[in-house]
Amino acid sequence: MSVHLIAGLGNPGPEYHETRHNAGFMVLDRLGDLAGISVTKKSFSGLCGEGSWQGERLLLVKPQTYMNLSGRSVAATLRYHKLSPANLIVIHDELDIPFGQVKIKEGGGHGGHNGLRSLMAELGNGDFLRVRVGIGRPVKGDPVKYVLGAFGRDELPHLSRLCDGVCDLLSTLLREGVPKSMSLYNRKDLTLQP
Repeated sequence: MSVHLIAGLGNPGPEYHETRHNAGFMVLDRLGDLAGISVTKKSFSGLCGEGSWQGERLLLVKPQTYMNLSGRSVAATLRYHKLSPANLIVIHDELDIPFGQVKIKEGGGHGGHNGLRSLMAELGNGDFLRVRVGIGRPVKGDPVKYVLGAFGRDELPHLSRLCDGVCDLLSTLLREGVPKSMSLYNRKDLTLQP
């Protein structure tokens, strides 16, 4: 049984609870519910949980350091469990993908995402798997304000379906690997699932 550390990125505190930047937290909460893993243990400046799902051992973590320092929590958890970045899956919001779509990406840069920037600074590289959850770009206005703002009224009804879809993606990823998961899910609108 292999071990995977799945990190959902977001900001702690009730004021950020349903903001676009917390898409990673939302998916991780849903995954915890589905897998029966309680993500409540305080360690390494984050909330953690451990358990098994889809025949794999999972470590789930939600850094509580705010987005721009989230790499500290994730890197410390990896080191403690003697895991490499190859065992890491990071779930985060992505401006450059339309709302409802996701994209699995292996390695690469941070693309301006402060959570990824922090992770790469702590790990020394970007050699980990990302599940990029599309939040779309604002037509006009400040992208920072948009990212830290709540999902729109037209988006809210689709959030639970989106989170379920990303959990289905993670299940496929663990069972069937990256290429199969990419072919099934990349750029697919998960809010259209039945």
